[in-house]
Amino acid sequence: MNSMARAMLGRVYTGAADTGEALTTFDRITDGDNASWAREWEATADRIAAIGDDCLRRGHRVSGRNALLRAATYYTACVLMADGCDEPEIVLARTFAAYRRCWERYLGLLDNPPEQFDIPYEGTTMPGWFFAAGGDGPKPTLVVANGADGALSFLWPGYGSEATARGYNVVLFDGPGQQRMLFERGIPFRPDWEHVIGPVVDAALHRPDVDPQRLALYAVSQGGYWAPRALAFEHRFAAAVIDGGVVDVSAAWHAVLSPELKAMLDAGQRDRFNATMDLAPPNAKRIITWRAKPFGLPSVYDVYLEVPRYRITPELAAQITTPVLVADPDDEKYFAGQPKRLYDMLPGEKELVHFTEAEGAAGHCQPMARALAAQRFFDFLDDHVGLTT
Repeated sequence: MNSMARAMLGRVYTGAADTGEALTTFDRITDGDNASWAREWEATADRIAAIGDDCLRRGHRVSGRNALLRAATYYTACVLMADGCDEPEIVLARTFAAYRRCWERYLGLLDNPPEQFDIPYEGTTMPGWFFAAGGDGPKPTLVVANGADGALSFLWPGYGSEATARGYNVVLFDGPGQQRMLFERGIPFRPDWEHVIGPVVDAALHRPDVDPQRLALYAVSQGGYWAPRALAFEHRFAAAVIDGGVVDVSAAWHAVLSPELKAMLDAGQRDRFNATMDLAPPNAKRIITWRAKPFGLPSVYDVYLEVPRYRITPELAAQITTPVLVADPDDEKYFAGQPKRLYDMLPGEKELVHFTEAEGAAGHCQPMARALAAQRFFDFLDDHVGLTT
């Protein structure tokens, strides 16, 4: 909850949350009570969504748009905690639908609304959005790769909007195991993300307003694994920012296991391992259930067998030719030490950028230093796509 609270406060900079709304919601939550978290954030989201709808009915487009963005953010806080509620699937379905309504209505109210951008993918499509920079001629284009469970609205007000302000087109999308692909289509994660990013690049390059020589990639959280994996095979990017490098997704999974559970896993005791995990304390069980969901596997034991495939090996890293910035924050709780390990593996042009406690920029993806992170990331990308503003 502390981590999510820090992320919520960080979104105030982008207009996706408001300080007073966040703090009064925190005050109503019973500490450590997952259902209380979801219930109170949904109450705040409902209230702010109603404000947005009322503003629009009275013809106040900007006020309505701003409220709907905040409401969308608050609904995502419920989605993330749904597995801690008594009826998790009902809570998830209700709050995700409310999130989509607010988010998509907000997008339609932007001064330059994005286009729906359905990306062909293995007999179906990946749902996305294309935010055009506008103006004449092809433009540099930023492809944004999300992490394990974040909403697209986490990426637009902030990094996506920072990009368009600098003259980039922006592509946002849900890939396998992410949000709409998971909740609405049941399509799970896959480790070989070159087969995800490749189709995104292909689709972008069909547009005349995309400059093929000035593609950039930004990846956040577990995207710190997706992006380097893709870059080992996908060489059409002029530069990439890895917001928290990841070389071994399974490390975070193994870190929560007791010696007894590790022994069961090593011994192949599937039923005993699953039964023991079922008896975990409620919050630990919620986290494991939520984190396991995108893998689409029948049990937690099966997830533990699968996650070792989500690794960047030295052989993969050696194939990366794109100039890369790797963010390395203090107090990286999920993938401690891994940004530096990824950086050390990279063979070509690279930059390791530290975000420190003294800067107010500690924590996974430096949640409360959104302005500082955007400055550092886009200065790097701008230099590599030949863009100055």
